[in-house]
Amino acid sequence: MGENPPRTATTTLQVYVSQLRKLLHEADAEFGRDALVTRPPGYELRIDPAQLDLTVFEELHGRGREVMEQQGYRAAADLQRQALGLWRGPLLSDTPHGPLLDATAVRLTEVRTAALEQCIRAELHLGRHRELIGELQSVVAELPLREEFHAHLMVALYRSGRQADALQVFGRLRRGLVDELAIEPGRSLQALHQRILVGDPALLKPTVRAGHVTASGHAPGAGPDSDAGHASGSGHASGSGPAPGSAAPRPHAPDGGSAVAQLPPSDELFTGREDELAALRDVLGAPDGRLVVVTGAAGVGKTALALTIAHRTGDLFDVPVFVRLRPEGRGPLDAVGVLAGVLRRYGVRGPLPERVDELRDLLAESTDGRRVLLVLDDVADAEQVRPVLSAVPDRTVLVTCRRVPEGLAGRVVRLDVPGVREARRRPGSRRMSRRGRSAPMSWSRAAGCRWRGRLRDERTRLAELEAASPGFRARLCDALDGVGAAGLRAFRLFGLLPAGPFAPEAAAAVLDTDRATARATTDSLVRARLLCAELPSAGRPEHHHMPELLRLLARERLDAEEAPEAVRAVLARLCGAFARAVEEAGPSGPATVEGAHPLEWFRLRLPALMAVVRQTHAARLWAECLRLVDGMTGFLEVLGACEERDACQGLALEAAQHLGDLAAQARLLRSLGDLAWQRRRLDTAGELYERALMAADVAGAEIERCRALTGLAGLRLDAGATDAAAALVPPALDCAEQDARTGFEAHRVLGLLAVESGERDSAQGHFTTCLTYAASLADARLESYARRRLDELDSDQPRRPGWSEVQPGVWRLCTAA
Repeated sequence: MGENPPRTATTTLQVYVSQLRKLLHEADAEFGRDALVTRPPGYELRIDPAQLDLTVFEELHGRGREVMEQQGYRAAADLQRQALGLWRGPLLSDTPHGPLLDATAVRLTEVRTAALEQCIRAELHLGRHRELIGELQSVVAELPLREEFHAHLMVALYRSGRQADALQVFGRLRRGLVDELAIEPGRSLQALHQRILVGDPALLKPTVRAGHVTASGHAPGAGPDSDAGHASGSGHASGSGPAPGSAAPRPHAPDGGSAVAQLPPSDELFTGREDELAALRDVLGAPDGRLVVVTGAAGVGKTALALTIAHRTGDLFDVPVFVRLRPEGRGPLDAVGVLAGVLRRYGVRGPLPERVDELRDLLAESTDGRRVLLVLDDVADAEQVRPVLSAVPDRTVLVTCRRVPEGLAGRVVRLDVPGVREARRRPGSRRMSRRGRSAPMSWSRAAGCRWRGRLRDERTRLAELEAASPGFRARLCDALDGVGAAGLRAFRLFGLLPAGPFAPEAAAAVLDTDRATARATTDSLVRARLLCAELPSAGRPEHHHMPELLRLLARERLDAEEAPEAVRAVLARLCGAFARAVEEAGPSGPATVEGAHPLEWFRLRLPALMAVVRQTHAARLWAECLRLVDGMTGFLEVLGACEERDACQGLALEAAQHLGDLAAQARLLRSLGDLAWQRRRLDTAGELYERALMAADVAGAEIERCRALTGLAGLRLDAGATDAAAALVPPALDCAEQDARTGFEAHRVLGLLAVESGERDSAQGHFTTCLTYAASLADARLESYARRRLDELDSDQPRRPGWSEVQPGVWRLCTAA
């Protein structure tokens, strides 16, 4: 099944539809049968949205999410419970389904999981921790890698007086993550574990403070990367400041070498990037290395690189300080939050002032005389860090950001996806590097563990990464911040492009505009770090590519936000652009294409071409699919790309069948017969030639009929039935004047028959005629074949004794020399 349905698929479907209509009629005698109507190329089920569980579920879940944001916990819990009550079990678990429904099932399962998480969070706010323990134990057993549910279970157990059990939950999760993924639990969960370990009384009751504490009782940013006390724009924690009217105690900095700042642990799976690390060490140690900016696309590994270099430069600095400027679960910190975070990391204790100038002065005083490295991770704009820079003018600051903010002047290190050589040095990434580029760091880390096999399916890759690292998708979406509506739509549309580099013509086709306008759009996305510009090379003078995880995000957004008909229109334009490029580079095209030989040009684009063929077939764009494959066939024959040719011609044959194009069916069946013969699948070849002959007869396609006959003649000759082979050729000779390729094939078979019969002069005549036809076709491959056959006849010495070259590059063991 899958992409190879049985021949009776259409009939079977019609039977099922008839049975379904009967069931609908039994359920609703008046309108049931009319609910399922025929709408080419399929069927349409017309029902009231309120009658569909999925629609009701999504509405209830959306309302529950809105109420939750307004802290209406009781209503939120009720709405989410109603939504969850519509599920009878895993989606489609009792229904056989294919890839399309499989992807939908993955998406909706993620939505259900989100509804369950919000429901449990709301009920924890309501003090229902004892009632939730059993359900949460079942959930963590079902979803062993979802940290948020483990956090909720830990809080529920702790509030129920079961501190030891809560700590055991963390221990089991940590062992599972280390064994399965070779990673530690997230920072928020580690912080929660620490609070339970010390018996934090604040966790014992569901208290909400300034909107910054989750229903589980732990702050979303309370791990090593949070701002450690900054809340609601204040420099001190909510509820912990001095009483009104009283003087705040003076904050004090650590004395001498007692600074308590610690870096988060470096990524144990981080490998490679040795060139960038060496360059960073040189820059950080230089007198003018005061501000260094590491920039790159989301997921490319900026944070891991910054942490690694911070750990490796301990000999250069007394105190390394790391602050994440976009804590998990919160928006970007403002200048007050950044200063407070740096001071807390540096070990400043006591209440902090709330004004920027006072915080800046305190930071200058605290770092005076010390060699400090400040690592400010995920900077959004210059205003966040300008006060820090003015407070420590002689200190070294390392900033990471997706794009360099205006007004931030420093040494810039641009981090791109690693090249092929480095990718192949990484554990587990060889398969991924075959695309020409390795995956971003977030993917590469997973590639080094046993879990990487689950990442091979593009349809579920983001969901799998999200499952392993909750919040991953949100962090990836942060890359879209600040991009305008037009840029976001272009980003979504580019998600339709195949993986790897794409040409300006492809971008123009997707955007439905001219090349100059498309270039302006791609340039803007390059500046936004959503696209990368390729270095020019032979066959690819001007190309871009989208980092892989961003491409998957773009495709996800495309499917969610663009109408299906709009997506089909974009895909049709893209396929048309590819087809035109292939046709222009064909046999009658130029000697070089974009600085490369046409075959090399085609080889570079073959993976993308195959992807577009599959996409257009899946979208039922039959005419577009057929045209593209027809253009590719000649290249595939010359390159001997048997697997690719078999796959795309099989899809094109289905397209021709849907179009009712018998001539195209005859052409493809005959070509597939040639391929089957070359692969020595003789029974299959015979069946395909017979089908081609029948289709050509009905279509009146005389040339394809003659070529099918020559194919059958070749099979007969291969079986030693020379008389039967000779009887099939004469009709083909009648088409020789109309089609040079048919003439070549007919005389090729006659020449082989003459060789088998020992008629040397006759064989020379036929292969000389083959040479004439090949020259008229300007086909160097056929010309070389004819010359080789003539050379053998002239020298009376076969190139390979006991073998006969029956087609260009195809040899057969024979009894006659």
